[in-house]
Amino acid sequence: MNQHPYLRAYMAGIALPTAFLLVGLTVFCIARFVLNVSAPIERVIVFPMAVIPNVFGAWNMLFVKLHQHWRVPIGLHGAALPFFLAPIGATFAISMGFLRLTERGLLYFEIVRVPYGYLIFAPFIGIAVYYLIWKYVVGFLNRLVGIAY
Repeated sequence: MNQHPYLRAYMAGIALPTAFLLVGLTVFCIARFVLNVSAPIERVIVFPMAVIPNVFGAWNMLFVKLHQHWRVPIGLHGAALPFFLAPIGATFAISMGFLRLTERGLLYFEIVRVPYGYLIFAPFIGIAVYYLIWKYVVGFLNRLVGIAY
């Protein structure tokens, strides 16, 4: 079963974020239309729904390609992804006006304030979460579709 390994890698990569975003969209729709939450989240939800699954799929394809020559574990490969996604997401949020940098911290949607001191922990949490997701979930899906390394 060596046909189309990159297509299988792409499909294995997009499975988790696509399912997670469907759950997130369901929660958003319930909050927005049933509970009448007035936060303008519909403008923000486009970025994760369009970019994150495709990036996961492309990152998994890159793993398959690089693994032929460079034997890095899939968890470490996945842990590097936040270093690319976080700056792109922050730039998008700042340029669209969802995120503002203030003297006390980040102001998200003019509602949520995150002090700069808390941002020290964000990269470590992101790296740990992505490591675990890639090691256990994406690695399992890769083995399931026949891309076992």
